[in-house]
Amino acid sequence: MSDSSSSDGEDNHKFLANRKKNLTKKKTPTEPTEDEVEEVLEEKSFAELGVSQTLCDACQRLGWMKPSKIQQAALPHALQGKDVIGLAETGSGKTGAFAIPVLQSLLDHPQAFFCLVMTPTRELAFQIGQQFEALGSGIGLIVAVIVGGVDLAAQAMALARRPHIIVATPGRLVDHLENTKGFNLKALKFLIMDEADRILNMDFEVELDKILKVIPRERRTFLFSATMTKKVSKLERASLRDPVRVSVSTRYKTVDNLKQHYIFVPNKYKETYLVYLLNEHAGNTSIVFCATCATAMQIAVMLRQLGMQAVPLHGQMSQEKRLGSLNKFKSKAREILVCTDVAARGLDIPHVDMVINFDMPSQSKDYVHRVGRTARAGRSGLAVTVVTQYDVEAYQKIETHLGKKLEEYKCVENEVMVLVERTQEAMENAKVEMKEMDEKRKSGKKRRQNDDFGDTEESSGRFKMSIKNKGAGGGGGGGKKKKMKK
Repeated sequence: MSDSSSSDGEDNHKFLANRKKNLTKKKTPTEPTEDEVEEVLEEKSFAELGVSQTLCDACQRLGWMKPSKIQQAALPHALQGKDVIGLAETGSGKTGAFAIPVLQSLLDHPQAFFCLVMTPTRELAFQIGQQFEALGSGIGLIVAVIVGGVDLAAQAMALARRPHIIVATPGRLVDHLENTKGFNLKALKFLIMDEADRILNMDFEVELDKILKVIPRERRTFLFSATMTKKVSKLERASLRDPVRVSVSTRYKTVDNLKQHYIFVPNKYKETYLVYLLNEHAGNTSIVFCATCATAMQIAVMLRQLGMQAVPLHGQMSQEKRLGSLNKFKSKAREILVCTDVAARGLDIPHVDMVINFDMPSQSKDYVHRVGRTARAGRSGLAVTVVTQYDVEAYQKIETHLGKKLEEYKCVENEVMVLVERTQEAMENAKVEMKEMDEKRKSGKKRRQNDDFGDTEESSGRFKMSIKNKGAGGGGGGGKKKKMKK
C-alpha cells in the first residue's frame, strides 16, 4: 500500500512469512472421545424418532421438515427419559433437541413450573422463549422469560400466571427466588442449561449453585453446549445422572458451506477497509463484531454518518433498545448489526449473509461462534476477519485450531484509498456525536428519540454521491461501478 509506513510493509512481509512457516503442516482433526456418540448417518423423520403427532404437526408449521443432526442424535435418548449432554456446532438446531422432549412430557403430565431453561444472555432467552411459544401454540403453552433489564414487578406478575416454561438468565432468576413471594421451583421436572460453557465463563457459578440447591434432585436435566470445557465437565458431574453424551461435531469446527477469509490491513486504515467490505456487499445483511461496547457504538455511529443502515447491539444498552436493534435487523429493516460478543452465541438470524470480525476474537472458540451467525440451516455465508499488524499471533492461533489456512480476501487497494478521507471524516464526526450523547446522559437530559443515531433515509445518498464523485476523479478502480444500495 503506497500510503502505509515502512513498518506496516515489514509487518506485512513478516505476517505472510510466518503464515507459510507455521501453517504448511496440516493439523490432524480432533478424534471423538469414547463416550461421544458418533454422528448420525441415517436420516429419520420426527415421527420415526418417537415424536408425537401433535408436535410433528407443530414442527411442520415451523418449517422443520426433518430433524437436524443434533436432534436425530439427542431425541431418541431424551424421549426415553434419559439425561442428555448435547455437543453441537452453533446453528445446529439445539433448541428443538431439548424443547420437543420437554413439551412431549408436558402433554403427558401437565403442570405449572414444569421446566426451567437457563441461558447466558437476554437475547438468547427471548429467542428460546419464542421458539417454545411457537412449538406450543396449539396446546395452550404459557412461557415466561425472566431476564435483567426488565421490571421486576412485571416479571412477578408473569410468574403469578404459573407458566409451564421459564426461560431465564441465572442472576435475575435468583433475584425472584429470593424476593418474589410465593415463587419456588420445588415441583420442577426439567432443568435445561443452554450454552452451558458460556454460562460458566460469565461467572454465574454462585447463582447456579443457589438454583441447584432449591430445585428437586429427582428431575430430568439436559445440558447443551458448543464446547466441552473443564467447567462444563464439572457441572455435568454435579447436576446430571448417568447422562448420554451426543456429539455431531468436532472441536472448533465450522460448517462446510461457510467461506472464510482474512484481510491484512494497516491498523490506521482499519475502519476504511470495513467500509470497503460493507460497500462491496451493499444490499446484503452483515454482522460486524467489535471487542468493546464503546467500539461497537462508535462504528455504528460512523456507518450511520456514511448513510449505511447500521444499528448497535451491546451490553451497555437498555434491554428495550437491545431488543429494538435486534428486531430491526431480524426484520431486515436494517442491513448492518454492529455488536459485541453478546450476539455471538445462540442467536438464530437465518438471513445473515456476511460476518466481519472487525476486532480479533480473544479465543479461537469465540471465532467459531461469531462466524456461526452466518451459513445457518444449510445456507451459504461469508466470513471476513480483519487482521492488523498487532493481531498476527492471535490470528495464527485461530488458523491452527481450525486446522486450515484461510484464503485472503482480494480487494482493489486504490478503491480502498478513495474511501479514506470520507471515512476519517465520518469517524471524527462519530466521536463528536458520542461525546455529545455522553454529556447529555451526564446532565440528565433525555436522549434523542431514535437510539440508532438519526435513523432516517435522507442521508443514504450523500455517501454514495461522494464515492461516485471521487471515483470519477481518478483512482477509483478503472471506471468500475460500485455496488451501492439505492
